[in-house]
Amino acid sequence: MSMIVDRRNLDFVLYELLGIEETTLRHPKFAAYDRAAIGQMLDTAQQIAEDRFLPIAAEVDADEPRFVNGRVEMPAGTAQALAAYAEAGFFALPFDEEIGGLQAPWSVNTAIGGIFTCANTAVANYAFLTVAAANLLHAFGSDELKRIFLPRMLAGEWFGTMCLSEPQAGSSLADIRTTATPGEDGLYRIRGNKMWISGGEQEISGNIAHMVLAKIPGGPAGTKGISLFLVPKRRVGPDGTAGETNNIALAGLNHKMGQRGTTNCLLNFGESGETLGYLIGEPHRGIEYMFHMMNEARIGVGHASVMAALGGYLYSADYAKTRTQGRRIDGKDLSAPQVPIVEHADIRRMLMAQKAAVEGAQALCLYCATLVDSLATAEDPAAKKRDAALLGLLTPVVKSWPSEHCLEANKWAIQILGGYGYTRDYPVERLYRDNRLNHIHEGTFGIQGMDLLGRKVAGDRGETLAGFVAAMRGTVADAAGIEAVAAEAGRLGDALDALEATTRALLGCTDPALRLANATLYLDAFGHVVIAWIWLRQAMVAARALAAGTLPDADRAFYAGKLAANRYFSRYELPLAVARLALCRSLDATCLDAPADIFG
Repeated sequence: MSMIVDRRNLDFVLYELLGIEETTLRHPKFAAYDRAAIGQMLDTAQQIAEDRFLPIAAEVDADEPRFVNGRVEMPAGTAQALAAYAEAGFFALPFDEEIGGLQAPWSVNTAIGGIFTCANTAVANYAFLTVAAANLLHAFGSDELKRIFLPRMLAGEWFGTMCLSEPQAGSSLADIRTTATPGEDGLYRIRGNKMWISGGEQEISGNIAHMVLAKIPGGPAGTKGISLFLVPKRRVGPDGTAGETNNIALAGLNHKMGQRGTTNCLLNFGESGETLGYLIGEPHRGIEYMFHMMNEARIGVGHASVMAALGGYLYSADYAKTRTQGRRIDGKDLSAPQVPIVEHADIRRMLMAQKAAVEGAQALCLYCATLVDSLATAEDPAAKKRDAALLGLLTPVVKSWPSEHCLEANKWAIQILGGYGYTRDYPVERLYRDNRLNHIHEGTFGIQGMDLLGRKVAGDRGETLAGFVAAMRGTVADAAGIEAVAAEAGRLGDALDALEATTRALLGCTDPALRLANATLYLDAFGHVVIAWIWLRQAMVAARALAAGTLPDADRAFYAGKLAANRYFSRYELPLAVARLALCRSLDATCLDAPADIFG
């Protein structure tokens, strides 16, 4: 049994639930891929992840990067694991063949990347960030910049980062102070400080392509005056050779609770000499460009949270089946052998909570990844606009719901192991710590709530949401005729009624502060409704498979598990969403009106 991937469930989501063979893989863009080819790539990813990434996960956590004489030192295993990843071509996986990529669907890239994330989030981060930076460069960079940087990034020779935050401006990007002064040579002189830069300094790759937000002097105030620059660690000649230092100074390393194997830095630009940067795209459009990368990263962060929780779930499930303790509640014979703890109802409750969160959120992440594939292949402008709007609506959900509830799943994994789970002798405490960051970076839960309600829902007066709700109601109608899921369909229908009523009340509120006061609760409840829809769809597939005829015992148990998890989520979790929606609908101002001086 693998501790980093559930291949049976992954196949179920990709092929039985999402049907990528009938949709995504039929497009000429992905003609090189079929189920067999994808299976071979998943096999390769699993082998590399289990051989190179998983064995060093505890080591890179304990022996975190060190700041020594202005440089970073870290275990050699990090570079060796990433070299194996690069040799397999995975840096190039989602990119078009015309630029040296393997042109895989984003859904397949997401599934493969998740295997490495589950095995070792801290090391996988370097690849994740590089792919995101290369994608940004490919979308908006000049032909010359792409000629020089993309081949090396897709080969895994050079890595990438995103440099947004500053010590005085975390999420408030309007307040950044880093400047980019144009020179006569067409380059910009970058000067300022950037904080919380994951992968910002290391000796693994030959160069680092930093994607830096900065302001050109004399530009508009606030975010409208922010531009985007590619700022390499080492200056690059016309032939693409990395040369002398570009005067980016490592000012220090941040020591994190989790994901410790990824360097996280404070960088100073232009402190000891000129730091040269290349403008990406047009001046003053940096926020627009960066959000291309950020939105992609938000889906990735949500999926990273899923995979950290999957690791905890698989480990705690295996532990529960082998760890003996106590006897059944109706057992009176104290001389009888102890039973595996999975026989106890509360252990099953905690396992069910993990299963419902992990498998529900994983299906949501891969569903969103198929929307990315649809956008890449759509020929009908109306369909492309519709899919883009739906992906925009779901992006704050796919980032935030897993980072909240899959983190909770990691908590249950620790609880199942009891005191052992709280020790470093077992991986579940590390997986919890690694996952905790996903709640924070690429936009906190609160920021995602304001994005969902304040921008995505209010931005088109609920039009995109109305279309999505109609699609979910279509699923409810289809499920009503299937006895095994009819009750859960009815509860989802009631939750959709509550969601629509709450949205109308919030959009009708003319006070923006009051409307957004409980935006985070609205986001969480919205996510519950979406996950309930995802689970109902999974259960419908399972019910039809079970009704179709004789199945092997393993498949029968697998599909029965889908029905049980759907029933659990509908009965135990979905009512929480209805309660939170009622609170939001009442326009409660308890937190908004609380005076600051009552705290602390």
